[in-house]
Parts: sequence; structure tokens; C-alpha cells
Amino acid sequence: MSFFDTMLEDVETMAIIGHIRPDGDCIGSCLAAYNYLEEHYPDVRVTVFLEEPSIKFGYLKNIQCICSDFSVEAEFDLCLCLDCSDMLRFGEAVRYLNSAKKSICVDHHVTNTGFAGQNIVEAKASSTCEVLFGLLEEEKISKAVAECIYTGIIHDTGVFKYDCTSARTMEIAGKMMAKGIDFPHIIDNSFYRKTYIQNQILGRALLESITFLDGRCIFSVIHKRDMDFYGVTSADMDGIIDQLRITEGVECAIFMYETACREYKVSLRSTNDLDVSKIAVYFGGGGHVKAAGCTMAGSVHDVVNNLSARISVQINGDT
Repeated sequence: MSFFDTMLEDVETMAIIGHIRPDGDCIGSCLAAYNYLEEHYPDVRVTVFLEEPSIKFGYLKNIQCICSDFSVEAEFDLCLCLDCSDMLRFGEAVRYLNSAKKSICVDHHVTNTGFAGQNIVEAKASSTCEVLFGLLEEEKISKAVAECIYTGIIHDTGVFKYDCTSARTMEIAGKMMAKGIDFPHIIDNSFYRKTYIQNQILGRALLESITFLDGRCIFSVIHKRDMDFYGVTSADMDGIIDQLRITEGVECAIFMYETACREYKVSLRSTNDLDVSKIAVYFGGGGHVKAAGCTMAGSVHDVVNNLSARISVQINGDT
């Protein structure tokens, strides 16, 4: 029996959930699973619960079926959790995990806490979509499912340039391309293309960035008042941290934006052996060795000072 055959034994209703502020890998893996189930297990009633995805992912099949109303009262036979390392990252959707009869988590975060009934976590995989591919019957993967898997892979590998990219990653991507997907369109329109407003907020973040620790670290912050002025949301912040990361001489990049008064969503990226997942976990977050995040409270000065102290422990061996 295939993984999905086993997973769906005695299952009539199923919820698929992912993390708050869903990115390409989260959306891609959730819709890959949903479309695969719709095509091959039509008797199972499946609902995907996610915060509203960016319109740039509008090419993915059944994206309009995503439910962003977490007040829906429902209990499910199975909750499939994708691309999430701990329960706090589900936000309001955690209610469907808590009330489900059984649960399965498919993930690739090294900081995964093993919260589900069954946990399939491959920390060396490039993305959750790469892990999910290994659970599907390859010959049954349609073009629509392939588009979802390819989307997740390119977003979590930075179009195959991050260290998490392996020969296996490239092999899977090639197999998805062989399904007839329009991969140049997916790369250009979901990863690279930006609106005029997104370019403006990127420029603002770069212009006001500051280096510290002898130029080995860089940070930038966007305040809520700036987001309101430009009319942007968290979805418009894609790419800012990666642009900061490639600054010459920088070993660690920090980008944060204000989510509430004196509360910030923090993204961390490293360019060498610095393990930013340890830093994120220390402050209640998680992620990967070279890409992680957390939420922190206080003034900008407080947040950066606290992060700097933890970064120094690794860079300089401070205690």
C-alpha cells in the first residue's frame, strides 16, 4: 500500500493546515496534497485552512478552495500538517489539529518538535514539497500537482541557489518539469516579479539598513506606519532578507517588520557556518541552519541588541 492509502484508512474527512504567513513551500505543499487527493481519493472530503495566499500564486490549481476563515466549526478524522515545526506556528488553524482524531506532520525544519501523532521530518530536504514528493506515487503526479511541488522547491531553495539544494532536489525538479509545467513562468511570476510598491518598500529597507559587528551583520526594519503608508502587507516583504543577505562581507542578515506595537516578525539568514536556527529557537522561533525566524517584542534597539548578543556567541565565541 502507498503512504496515502495507509494514511487514509478509515478517513472520510480531512483538514490540511500550514503555518501563518504561508510562503511558497507552505502553499505549494498544501495544494499539492489537496490536488493529489482530489484526483485519486475523491471520496475523502478535504479542506485546506491557510491564511489568504498572495495573488502571485494564483496559477496553482484550486487555490480558490483555500479556506481562510478559522471560525468554521468542524472536526476531522485526520489533520495533515505541512511545513510547520511547532503548533504555535499554525495560528488559529491549530484548532483543527487539536480536535482531529489523528494527525500527521510532513516537514523539513530541523527544529520540528514532533507534535503530531506521526511525524515525517527530513531536515536535510530542501523543502516540504521535496519530502511530500517522496510520499506520492510518482506516476500519479499530474501537471497540476507538479506545479505545486516545483513552486515549493524553488521558493525554499531561492531558485536552486541555497545550500539546501541537493542533487535529489534537482532530480525532483527535473521530474516536475517533465510533467509539462511552465517553469519559466513559475520562476518569474512567483519568485522574481515584484510590484512597483514592493520595489519601493525594498528600496526603503535597503536604504535604511545598518551594519554592525564590524560589518559582519546587517539589519533593516520596516515599521507599521511605513507599511500603512505604502499600503503593503507581510506578503510584500518577500525578497528583502535575501537582498540583505548578499551584501558583501555580511555573514548574518536580519530583517524585521512590525506586526503590532513593539512586536516584530524577525527573519534571519546566514552565509557561512552560523546556525541561525539556534538563535531563532532561543527566542521562541525556529527554522533551518541558514534560514530561520521568530517573533520578538520590545524596541528596535532592544531586539537588535538581544539578537546581536546571540550572534556574537557563534561568531566571536562570546559567552
